[in-house]
Amino acid sequence: MCGIAGFFDTEPRLDAEALKALAGAMARTLHHRGPDGSDVWADAEAGVAFGHTRLSIIDLSPAGAQPMRSGCGRFVITYNGEVYNAPELRAELEAAGRRFRGHSDTEVIVEGCAAWGVEATVKRLIGMFAFAAWDALERRLTLVRDRLGIKPLYWGRRNGRLMFGSELKALRALPDWQPEIDLDAVAAYLRHNCIPAPHSIYRGIRKLEPGKLVEVRADGTAEVRAYWSLADAARRGRADVLDVSDDEALAELERLLGDAVKRRMVSDVPLGAFLSGGIDSSAVVALMQAASDRPVRTFSIGFHDERYNEARHAKKVAAHLGTDHTEQYVTAEEARDVIPMLPAMYDEPFADSSQIPTFLVSRIIRDHVTVALSGDGGDELFAGYNRYVFAATHRRQLARFPMALRRAGARGLRLLSPRAWDKIFLLAPARVRPRVAGDKLHKLATVLDKDEAAFYRQLVSHWTEPEAVVLGATEPRGLVWDDGVREVVPAFIARMQYLDTLTYLPDDILTKVDRASMAVSLEARVPILDHRVVELAWRLPHRFKVRNGKTKWLLRQLLYKHVPERLLERPKMGFGMPIDEWLRGPLRDWCESLLDPKALGEDGLFDPAPIRRKWDEHLSGKLNWQYLLWDILMFQAWKAEAMAPAQAKAAAAPPRVRPQPAAIP
Repeated sequence: MCGIAGFFDTEPRLDAEALKALAGAMARTLHHRGPDGSDVWADAEAGVAFGHTRLSIIDLSPAGAQPMRSGCGRFVITYNGEVYNAPELRAELEAAGRRFRGHSDTEVIVEGCAAWGVEATVKRLIGMFAFAAWDALERRLTLVRDRLGIKPLYWGRRNGRLMFGSELKALRALPDWQPEIDLDAVAAYLRHNCIPAPHSIYRGIRKLEPGKLVEVRADGTAEVRAYWSLADAARRGRADVLDVSDDEALAELERLLGDAVKRRMVSDVPLGAFLSGGIDSSAVVALMQAASDRPVRTFSIGFHDERYNEARHAKKVAAHLGTDHTEQYVTAEEARDVIPMLPAMYDEPFADSSQIPTFLVSRIIRDHVTVALSGDGGDELFAGYNRYVFAATHRRQLARFPMALRRAGARGLRLLSPRAWDKIFLLAPARVRPRVAGDKLHKLATVLDKDEAAFYRQLVSHWTEPEAVVLGATEPRGLVWDDGVREVVPAFIARMQYLDTLTYLPDDILTKVDRASMAVSLEARVPILDHRVVELAWRLPHRFKVRNGKTKWLLRQLLYKHVPERLLERPKMGFGMPIDEWLRGPLRDWCESLLDPKALGEDGLFDPAPIRRKWDEHLSGKLNWQYLLWDILMFQAWKAEAMAPAQAKAAAAPPRVRPQPAAIP
């Protein structure tokens, strides 16, 4: 795994040494992503420069170093990721006359670009990747991100310069960097607890979306287009449903996922796996062990608070499979010590609190191995989230009531605000009083109205009215508002899976894993998100995903071939921390400093009133607003870390007249 960065001056103005110096400064900010080596390349006549930091995984020799030029000299690449079908592609390229200096997958990509073109090469790749390719003949820069968004890539344009990097900190290294917070992105962040692509926290800087590439020509024009889309996979799945028996479906999943796992076990450095003891990670480890002639290295993290401790379950699974298992228990104090690291680690506001244990387990694993396989993606592909069951159950129950009665009930529930309902429920005995009752009643009203899109938004939202909190913001209307999604995926539960795969998975889950693992120079591989497995999942009828109240039915059947059901059947547990208690207790002083009305209102970003109201209610112990408060706290902590040193008065002023975003085609 690596860090990539660079820029393209469409009006060249610097000599080669100046270009290399800037690219080198960008690359140095990404040292944690690639501590094994670093280099730069520049073409002064074209005004293009690439930087690279290397985490050596395949071909540890200098032959695998980057930036790398093709044998014919036409293409140069800087690349982050792993391509797991590189040996087959290499054989094809060699048969066509291409010659190789080493055995890295980087060389396969750059020679593929020279032989087939960039887009044709990308469509052949099995793996996770983000890369930049320079075509010296056409004077064209192409940026590419993998199909599911496993690897990150930011890009944007300033003063005639197109710049890119694995993380925002690389862009901030440029001397003409002038950051401006995008208020609309802040509003989206408060809803989703992360900033959804294509937005970033900075105005004019984008995340390249999964499955897309952007071509930038010498005249500065740029075109963004998809080379693969989940929409196409979903449509093909509906047109070519896998109408097979249980045994046949199981055999096909085992064939594809088994191959995906085996391909990701190829490494020139020590390799292991995350193991939580849940269905997804256990399935990956079971297939790893079945493919290995020696015990696989597995790792889990334990907490002394049993509400959040999965280590005992992971230990039982590891013992049954015969892995070489390492577990480590950490204290609450050790977990809280991670919090000051988060703003720099994530580089933009990010508020999924499982970022803390994800970093802790990554740090433990890195003490032993350099590569680790994880089980991410199983919930989205095989309908594992509790909200899918919740939505299906409520839809069945509501179907018994006439629509007129349901709409009348919804109107009645909306007569009072969520806060007013909360006050009413304070009259009920504590033992029967529901948490955040008002919010739940308004979500119920949405269900009663049978507005499926609004119901889904409620389920995935933190702040449900972020424009009332972020002054002057207009929340972007992304995929979760797109009525066209219904045409792509008519069935509601499948539509929830589709939206989660396009939003929550890359913007939250995969971002969390990438930043936490890369912070300690650990490569995390995700075999369930092999695009061939993804496409198979979209061909499977719903009965293979949920059956008799069991989620991830087919994935469970595969796992049960290796691990007894009794070791796995337990309520789904999130990978979290007792944030609600920490905010009232050991973190209270920190919270008070960041949530002080003056601190909240000093730059004109937030209306302090609704935030303070949530804080006061949380402190009372009557309501739990941990997720909403964590969003604000992580934003405030990020702003203090990233913006304060370079923040000009204009950027800090109250946003009365909002300038237009920088134009990016």
